Amino acid sequence: MRKVLGLLLLFSTVSGAAALRVALSTEPPALDPTTNAAAVIRLLLQNNLYETLVEIDEDGAFRPLLATSWESDGDGRTYTFYLRPNVFFHDGTPCDAEAVRQSFLRAMERHVHRHFFANIAAIEVLDPQTVRFSLRQADASFLAFAASGDAVIVPAQREDLFRHPVGTGPFRFERWDPGYQLRLVRNPAYWDPERPRVETIVFRFIPDAAAQLVALRTGEVDVLVEVAPEIAQALATDPRFYVVAMPQDLVQVLAINKLRGPLGDGRVRQAIAHAIDRRQLIELVALGYASPVGSHLAPGTLYFADMTWVYPHDPERARELLAAAGYPQGFSTTLTLPANYPFHVRTGEILAAQLAQVGIRVTLHLVDWPTWLERVHGQADFDLTVIGHVGRGDPALTLAFYGPQRRDYYFRRGWENPELNELLLLGAQIADPAARRSIYTVAQYLITKEVVNVFLQAPHRILVARTDVRGFRPLARYILDLSRVSIS
Repeated sequence: MRKVLGLLLLFSTVSGAAALRVALSTEPPALDPTTNAAAVIRLLLQNNLYETLVEIDEDGAFRPLLATSWESDGDGRTYTFYLRPNVFFHDGTPCDAEAVRQSFLRAMERHVHRHFFANIAAIEVLDPQTVRFSLRQADASFLAFAASGDAVIVPAQREDLFRHPVGTGPFRFERWDPGYQLRLVRNPAYWDPERPRVETIVFRFIPDAAAQLVALRTGEVDVLVEVAPEIAQALATDPRFYVVAMPQDLVQVLAINKLRGPLGDGRVRQAIAHAIDRRQLIELVALGYASPVGSHLAPGTLYFADMTWVYPHDPERARELLAAAGYPQGFSTTLTLPANYPFHVRTGEILAAQLAQVGIRVTLHLVDWPTWLERVHGQADFDLTVIGHVGRGDPALTLAFYGPQRRDYYFRRGWENPELNELLLLGAQIADPAARRSIYTVAQYLITKEVVNVFLQAPHRILVARTDVRGFRPLARYILDLSRVSIS
């Protein structure tokens, strides 16, 4: 009898009218992931407010979301999706095959990464619940693309998604108070009656890590996401909370502007790579909550190859390379850092000290997030910068910024490799896993060898929550799915 009463209590609290309060340091600059590159938009809103045709589960397998099933022809040039019936956008309009078609047509015209859509030749509505994509070339990564935050399904006629987002997800937009909070509320018309399990999500934007800790301890918030390692250590033994730390599909990079003076010389970039001590970064910045990485693919992701051996920590070799490049006394440069990411700022401070040991004098320049997006990412106005790059489920998508379609990308300007271009085009088309592994191993080696960027570490995702908050999905992807979270 006692066990039955316990189960009844559990189920009664799972569907209660609770508000889940989540704190994080970075506020989205806008709320439409299709027209703004900031990964934090996808982190907060994908699977919560926006949805995709398919999703990638905890084991890396594709599973239904807005599409209940799908099929592809033998050559990988046609994909047909069979949609879930009776799905509606938050504004009440139906999310049917024509809506999916219009959403993709909108993205093909105005998406911030339009190159991801360039291979789509035609989109056909076969019936109200069936949509077919015809591609110009075979694409082994198309399902991963359909699961990415770039391909969320939105009502095409809405012009205000950047400020008033509309999707099909378990939560709908209520209000955004810039500088303070973003509020989502339960979608009463959601297609899955078992979700969501809380009535409201409140994202609180608290840039300072110490203030986040105070907010959690005083009960002002229930969850901290993207937690600073020192906070995780401080709370690990507190019985009121629990810490979740796991690898994620994110790589921290030192991006290099090849158009800025000495940085255009490959020997200088090699010297920078040899000057950096990843072990020290992981020890001092991540406090052990990270993995070393030498390529743009995170450990544990599809076709990852360890490239940390290419440029081991070797300050003497770094000084030799600088002298050979004509800089025996080193040179001065600027490292621009997004001030809202303490992890990247601390990394920048350690990097400046490491580079100083080989004669590279680094001035740190902290900017706010909108400025970083506009000047660094948008205009390539920087020498060096530290930032995290989120993977997209398949190397064809993650590495596309090094290929022929994105010569204008902020860290690509002034650099080109025709051999790599051919490899990336081939890897996107071929389906055989063994062949793809060979292709992407060579591709990662070429990117690392030419020091397009220096790849630093793969930070673990750290989350801290009160013990009565349960149901987090351990996704390696950069998504915070709150649809199954409950407060007991």
